[in-house]
Amino acid sequence: MRFINRQPGPGGRWLLALLPLVLLLAVYAVASSLRLAENPDDRLLPSAAQMADAVWRMAFTEDERSGEILWWSDTGASLKRLLLGIGVAALLSLCLGIAAGSFALLGATLSPLMAVVSMIPPLAILPILFIVFGLDELSKVMLIVIGITPVLARDLEQRAREIPAEVLVKAQTLGANSWTVVLRVVLPLLLSRLFVSLQLMLGAAWLFLISAEAISATSGLGYRIFLVRRYLSMDVIFPYVLWITLLAILTDILLDRLRIAVFPDWETLPYDSFSPHQDLISERLATLWRIQQKEVDVVLMPASTALVRLAPPSFLAAYTFNFKQKEKLDEAALKAQLVL
Repeated sequence: MRFINRQPGPGGRWLLALLPLVLLLAVYAVASSLRLAENPDDRLLPSAAQMADAVWRMAFTEDERSGEILWWSDTGASLKRLLLGIGVAALLSLCLGIAAGSFALLGATLSPLMAVVSMIPPLAILPILFIVFGLDELSKVMLIVIGITPVLARDLEQRAREIPAEVLVKAQTLGANSWTVVLRVVLPLLLSRLFVSLQLMLGAAWLFLISAEAISATSGLGYRIFLVRRYLSMDVIFPYVLWITLLAILTDILLDRLRIAVFPDWETLPYDSFSPHQDLISERLATLWRIQQKEVDVVLMPASTALVRLAPPSFLAAYTFNFKQKEKLDEAALKAQLVL
């Protein structure tokens, strides 16, 4: 079999994935042992025992000056800035992407602007951010927002332009106005792409955060790394870098596995003489069924929809049927449900 056609098995895939990490650890262990054997006071390549002692000191021992456990206080400060920056950037990029990709008049203005702004190196304007927003938390959050929002918005704009025109025409034929088309058609299609784009931009977000903390901060993972580098404390720097990598991986996994559902409004007034559209009824029932089966992590709905009382879960379970392809049907249970 040609090499290009060979596929690794499940065990082989794990082995190939772990092989580079094992080789890297082995090379580091050998290099560290050689340097420490030549100079026991060498601080460039600390041993595993030295790093373990540093982790215990930073993560499980209170600091004498502040009384805090530095590892966790730094982690909390960095994650707060990161999540706030990513949240604001996601909201802004979603609005800009929908506006530029769905409305030609707005896109004619926003598309060139976002293209130009996305080419500006965010770290080049970091001094400007410090001058405008000060040296507190806002400047660090704004660096993340300015750094990733233009790229996210341009990606969502492109995804919005790829929506088939037939889908938009069908929605308008059924009586949907511009706002309804955005909420019922464009927004659900862009949400999944938004989380994929956020996964791809996590590395950049961490880069901007660490850069801002290194220059002006009193806490945070980046601040601590650049503080201890003055003393060549590689036994602290290496664990902090590995911890940042682990946090980034966990965030990526969370975004990858986050399950989102859209729960639409009835789009009718209480005393209207006509019923809601059948597609709305089907989508609402499907979302309620997914919630009952615990297949949803986040539900998006209008505020007015959240104020309307829903049928109890027992009613949904009794009068709703859900069949899957090749599923074995329980005839007795189906008969019992039909005679309720």
